[in-house]
Amino acid sequence: MLLVLLLLVAGACSADKGDSGTKTDDAVKKEEGGSGKLVIYTGRDESVVEKVVGMFNEKYPDIQVDNLTMGAQQILERVRGEKANPQADFWWGGTQSAMMVAADEDLLMPFKPSFDSAIAAEYKDAEGRWYGEMLLPEVIMINSDVLTPETGPQDWDDLLKPEWKDKIVIRGVLASGTMRTIYSSMIYRQGADDPEKGYEWLKGLDANTKDYAQDPTNLYLKLVRQEGIVSLWNLQDILLQSKLNNQPFDYIYPKSGAPILVDAVGIVNDAKNEANAKLFYEFLFDPEVRAELAEELYQIPTRSDIAKEDMPDWYQDLDLKALDIDWQVMADKEAEWMEHWDSNIKGKGK
Repeated sequence: MLLVLLLLVAGACSADKGDSGTKTDDAVKKEEGGSGKLVIYTGRDESVVEKVVGMFNEKYPDIQVDNLTMGAQQILERVRGEKANPQADFWWGGTQSAMMVAADEDLLMPFKPSFDSAIAAEYKDAEGRWYGEMLLPEVIMINSDVLTPETGPQDWDDLLKPEWKDKIVIRGVLASGTMRTIYSSMIYRQGADDPEKGYEWLKGLDANTKDYAQDPTNLYLKLVRQEGIVSLWNLQDILLQSKLNNQPFDYIYPKSGAPILVDAVGIVNDAKNEANAKLFYEFLFDPEVRAELAEELYQIPTRSDIAKEDMPDWYQDLDLKALDIDWQVMADKEAEWMEHWDSNIKGKGK
């Protein structure tokens, strides 16, 4: 009887060790990633998403990537609303203003990737909660069937001139990180301490604006149909639509300079697929990937260790003159300024 009891105890101990080993293997697999799911909230153009996710899946074929595309501000609001039960793992494409707010609200996970030293301090969060992936100059967009870079508005203040009345169409501002940045920059350049001058400027722009488009696709359609022939948008998407989709678009780089948005990424706090999110993070910033995306998708990388001579011809000729902007002030004031614009200016300048 004693022998039987000893054998039962030994068997139980052996089973416990087996269970422990299985759990450890699962934990290691989860930590290392490479399989399972990855849920991404992105503000990227569809052509960019298809290209990059395709490249990522070539390297990691066992990871199922699910994308949900929306404006940067919508991503912030969604991640905020899901804080208690995060549904996304990775936030791909957000303004530094939105990322600063998200970091302050504890929505993003601190992470120091292998490329940390290649990103300048002004293009990343000091605690590693977000990193700038690329730079997006915000410029004047034109229909190239009607205008040329010489005949369109040459600078921001030109947009308020009478000749552009009802010739401007604008992407709906509140849902768009790009447009919130442009409009907030226009207020900032008039004086951040007292936004009234900036509000007056935006009233003048509203008076010349024929319509507000609900999303980028609708904006492009309005420009193609010449419902408007001038807009404000980011340089990369203009080049993508022009070069890859053969749309009649071109751009004018404002003479006084452009707000150069740091388009950033981050891991959502308490992400369910954290390891895969880290793999995607590292993949996005790989120098070879950055060079390919610059060549094919007109992206301006934030990495400082990629030589300019290794960049494509379109980049070589680019003069990135930036407006002098305090991005922390912009992050602090943007919500207030945009709420005022929506309540008191939009559609009231006619």
